[in-house]
Amino acid sequence: MKTNTDPRSPSLSEEELNENLELWALLEVIYQKYGYDFRNYTYSSIKRQLKRRMEAEGIQTISHMQHLALNQKELFHKLVSDFYINVTELFRDPSFFKNIRSHVIPILKSYPSIKIWHAGCGTGQEVYSMAILLMEEGLFEKAHIYATDVNTEALNKARQGIYSIELIKEDTHNYFESGGTESLSKYCTASYGNVIMKSEIKKNISFFDHNLVTDNSFGEMNLIFCRNVLIYFNSELKQRSVRVFWDSLCHKGFFCAGANERLLGEENEALFDVFDDKNKIYRKKEAA
Repeated sequence: MKTNTDPRSPSLSEEELNENLELWALLEVIYQKYGYDFRNYTYSSIKRQLKRRMEAEGIQTISHMQHLALNQKELFHKLVSDFYINVTELFRDPSFFKNIRSHVIPILKSYPSIKIWHAGCGTGQEVYSMAILLMEEGLFEKAHIYATDVNTEALNKARQGIYSIELIKEDTHNYFESGGTESLSKYCTASYGNVIMKSEIKKNISFFDHNLVTDNSFGEMNLIFCRNVLIYFNSELKQRSVRVFWDSLCHKGFFCAGANERLLGEENEALFDVFDDKNKIYRKKEAA
């Protein structure tokens, strides 16, 4: 597989060149020893997380980080968690969920059963947001949600469904902005400074380990979410993932990207129609 950028680009200064080569070596070592493949993530996002970790640990150079990551598993796992960025909240981007409720849900109501895949689900707030929306729209009992991530730590948090009670204040605002009419307390309980998603909201959700870098299609879905993940991939890995999503959708199934992600270029115009450009919702069409 190609690396995600050319570390020898002539536009780089000597300092930038050396830093990129060190980063390239670190990512290659991580892949060869541990099997985690970040080689096709964008250097800019990886470098930001790496430098934060280096500063926190008092490590001066990427080469030294490489040496330590090879020999200290605890530090390596911290680094992996840093690279798998999990920034989410319940009903994040309320206008997106409002449009799902208003325009996608009426179409899903015509199906006898509904399968939904949250790829790169992180700590699970988006998954529970969709479960709540389905419950309010009377679709939860005929739906099944598949939530996947490669970060096992984040996946375990998602499976537990336990979140800080402080975060729920902003989440409640998001919920009402998205068209919610109940109270979030209907779907979770408070306990020792946390909120815990109720068991009934979890019963139709399955959590699985899935790696968009190496794994293939995942069932035949009516709706796929992969929001704010592709933005960290280079063009080669992004295109591979888009093809996996196309293969995983049923006829005229829906795909949802992140607010800052553009799915369509010439290579994807044969795969998807734009359903809602503002909210980055696309619909599968049969490719030639």
